[in-house]
Amino acid sequence: MGDFERDGFLIVENLFSNEEVRRLKGEVRRILGEVKDEREIRTGVYVGLAARSRLFKDLARDARLVDPLEQIIGPNIAFFSDKIVFKDAETDFGSPWHQDWPYWKGSHKISIWIALDDATSENGCLRVIPGSHREHAVHAGDASDGKGFGNRIRPEDIDENKAITVELSAGSALFFHDLTLHASHQNTSGADRWALISTYRDAMAEDPEYSFAVAAEVVRGFGHTAGPNPAKTG
Repeated sequence: MGDFERDGFLIVENLFSNEEVRRLKGEVRRILGEVKDEREIRTGVYVGLAARSRLFKDLARDARLVDPLEQIIGPNIAFFSDKIVFKDAETDFGSPWHQDWPYWKGSHKISIWIALDDATSENGCLRVIPGSHREHAVHAGDASDGKGFGNRIRPEDIDENKAITVELSAGSALFFHDLTLHASHQNTSGADRWALISTYRDAMAEDPEYSFAVAAEVVRGFGHTAGPNPAKTG
């Protein structure tokens, strides 16, 4: 996993088949239909799929995700939380530059960004800055535009010449550290660009209570806290 250590991210192509992607997206639609009045959906994000779906709970343990994570995190791995991020003709803005760590703090975590549609620069794929996971960035950007991302970096503090665009086919994935600087292109295509983001942590690390991590559990190895759900703390 030398590339992950150097760059703070790793691309894995074709983790899931087209049929598996269709099933995942269909299950997301079912969940969103149940929670369609919740506020966060209006920003193109819904957190907590595994808490509502056996399909996503099983996915959290899938060896295709956990095997690469073992090389990054180590032998003790806990699922933390998951979310769907969807862009369409009505939710077409790009996400600003940010790191994920300021949203949860505590131990560092690894997220897996799984494309449920082909992700291109036209429909809002991610951009990342290699090597940016080695330090914390100052998040002092203006978040008053109603598009979420309360922690964001001022555009003038980013050297976009260092950024690379990560285009992925549906079913492919980007593994990335929670300090890896990332943003997304605006969706100018008028078509869907849905992505599932599953996040994991070292199960032996001590963390605060996370109210949103309601489906957290150890998926490989052992957890720090004793009891039937040793990863309940996140």
